[in-house]
Amino acid sequence: MRLRRKPWIDTAILDYADFVTPRGGDWSHHAGAWAEMFGRTAPLHVEIGVGKGDFITELAARNPDVNYVGLEAQQGVLYFAARKAAERQLRNVRLLVFDAARLTELFAPREVDRIYLNFSDPWPKARHAKRRLTSETFLTRYAAVLKEDGEIRFKTDNAGLFAYSLETMERAGWLLCDVTHDLHALGEADNIMTEYERKFSARGAKIGRLAARLPAGGA
Repeated sequence: MRLRRKPWIDTAILDYADFVTPRGGDWSHHAGAWAEMFGRTAPLHVEIGVGKGDFITELAARNPDVNYVGLEAQQGVLYFAARKAAERQLRNVRLLVFDAARLTELFAPREVDRIYLNFSDPWPKARHAKRRLTSETFLTRYAAVLKEDGEIRFKTDNAGLFAYSLETMERAGWLLCDVTHDLHALGEADNIMTEYERKFSARGAKIGRLAARLPAGGA
């Protein structure tokens, strides 16, 4: 869902320059240099579709030994994620206004350990299938940047998108595990909910979750 643009955010987001690269910022030198960017060598995890940042900031706070990069197409929502990262002084978080279709320009081959996809746009019309973040087109991009044992972790409330994702990942040779059609029924204490997850689960929606591991040699 596209939010109404708030012009004041274009200036306000600059207050959090230590955590975010806003629209129009220079990210061209990032590929292959993320360890240098963070000032340390550590596992690199990426969330595509950060929203207002509840998930990535809580995840980073719980796992200070992991470097996190969050990508979001809408600057209007990423501002709030940047503010949360700054308020919690999460030096292991970097956020970018970025189109995930250009993922292979942002990360070098085999640079990423894990990718999170949370409540992505389902793009329900068949003609838009290639835009789905679990389409074969995007799986090819993930395979290019993930390490050989890297993985995707995916959650959605959309049953159609979940079924589609299982099918495309299996067809592309990804190794599936931790598959459930009703995540909250498992009662996992360490599950970090996104803003959308709280909203959907409050309405009684079932949440699908899976992990997909890139097989040795790539998909």
